[in-house]
Amino acid sequence: MRISLLNQVYEKRNPRTKATVNQLLDRYLVEAELEFSTRDNYVGYSKKHIRPLLGETKVGALDAGVMDSLYVELRRCRDHCKKTKGQTDHRTVREHECDDRCRPHQCRPLAASTIRQIHFILQGALKAAGRWKWVTNNPIADAEPPPAPKGNPRPPSAKQAARIINEAFKDPDWGALVWLTMVTGHRRGELCAIRWAHLDLDHGVLHLEKAIGQRGAKKWEKDTKAHQDRRITLDLETVEILREHQTRFKTRTSGLGLELRDDAYVFSLAPDGSRHLIPDSVGQRYRKLAERLEIKTTIHKLRHYSATELIAGGVDIRTVAGRLGHGGGGTTTLRAYTAWSSEADQRAAGTLATRMPARPTTAAPTIEFPDLEPTSPYEHLAVALRDQIIAGTFQPGLPLPPVKQIGADNNASAGTAQRAVKLLADWGLVELNPGRRTIVKYTAATPVAPAPISISLPPSVEATTTSLDLEVRQLGETVTKFRADGNPDSNADLRGLLVGAIRRSGGELAEIGDYELVVRLAGSTDPVTTFVATK
Repeated sequence: MRISLLNQVYEKRNPRTKATVNQLLDRYLVEAELEFSTRDNYVGYSKKHIRPLLGETKVGALDAGVMDSLYVELRRCRDHCKKTKGQTDHRTVREHECDDRCRPHQCRPLAASTIRQIHFILQGALKAAGRWKWVTNNPIADAEPPPAPKGNPRPPSAKQAARIINEAFKDPDWGALVWLTMVTGHRRGELCAIRWAHLDLDHGVLHLEKAIGQRGAKKWEKDTKAHQDRRITLDLETVEILREHQTRFKTRTSGLGLELRDDAYVFSLAPDGSRHLIPDSVGQRYRKLAERLEIKTTIHKLRHYSATELIAGGVDIRTVAGRLGHGGGGTTTLRAYTAWSSEADQRAAGTLATRMPARPTTAAPTIEFPDLEPTSPYEHLAVALRDQIIAGTFQPGLPLPPVKQIGADNNASAGTAQRAVKLLADWGLVELNPGRRTIVKYTAATPVAPAPISISLPPSVEATTTSLDLEVRQLGETVTKFRADGNPDSNADLRGLLVGAIRRSGGELAEIGDYELVVRLAGSTDPVTTFVATK
């Protein structure tokens, strides 16, 4: 026993390796199985914070005291200044002439979350050193990094969510993406990777298996963050929005003589959906949308919104974690339930649908044409083009032929054709884009009805829930109408549907006694019941 103890003391004081922390990091960062962006982060943190402070230290000389001193230094100054007067924070590391952007140095600490990242890098590297027999004891085991920051999610409020949805749907394709983000809570990289083959709109299921990674200009397809292959149930409203999105996509592709393939991306700027959106660009567009509305938020906060609304609706934590793709509870749920379209997930989809803000109506615009007796050539040409647009010869969302071609096809000059197109814009039929093609705006007044949707529910759900047409009234005046799944005989279900509708419409729950919920079976005009909640 004495000899064993002496050996342990000897090995601790006399390391079995002379390798430095720099050498350890060199080998660890090459051999560790890390995702590309994670490895890039690790390399950056090592270069800026670990190597300058510990790089020449021998691995065997590390202990808890050295680690704690490192964390103290990181909390003092992120630039690891020499504590001398007259230092300057330069605007660039390149040679330059200093201006007002170069200021006297001010020490700023690293965030606690960043220090914890550095701790995890060293933890992984020293664990590997133990496997390689470079050290006998892992010195980081007794070190104390900063505690994990407390979660402080700040999702948009119900009123803000309604404003965001209304603004996003000014572009229906963009509105569909923002809506799906809000409903599912998916990360932006996951949304960019969804293909039409991943959507089963007949059964209302989204299969999520990939994500788009981005690091600067480099982009690649990868597994989801938690390496989960999960299926998410979609509510009826979301299915209808995706069907409309698919119809618009097919109209554009067919107008260009292309075919919408199953492996095409659902959200794409390419006419045939062959290229995915760029995650950073999606985040930037959402940020600009929020800035226009003067709402301080990011697209990642929509994950918080989805989780908050589900939890507020009574959905259990495991189901919420599974829908968001979180580890821990989400992973356990996926392992426990082989059929992800479970009763709990069906309830989750229906619950979130009732709490979503109402999307703006997409009815065709009413266009009033002036009483025009065409006399000049450009007016005759404008009327002819108007009739072709209304008849569907020129499809909405697609560009008109160039002005020169319009003139040539109608035996008119380019100037006459240009004045005719300007008149179409005045009537609201087309959208003029300086420097780009003119886009048709008019949509036929009779939209194509979406294909019927059938969602297979477990027997226990089918026995108690059904699709309902619901009308919310306040003091006798209709506030909103929508469709959702629920049990018309359950006061709890009806109250939940009513509360969700009041929140979406911007009403006050304190005035719930002023509201009533008229319940009809889907497609029926006869009320089943009228629900009035007590305060």
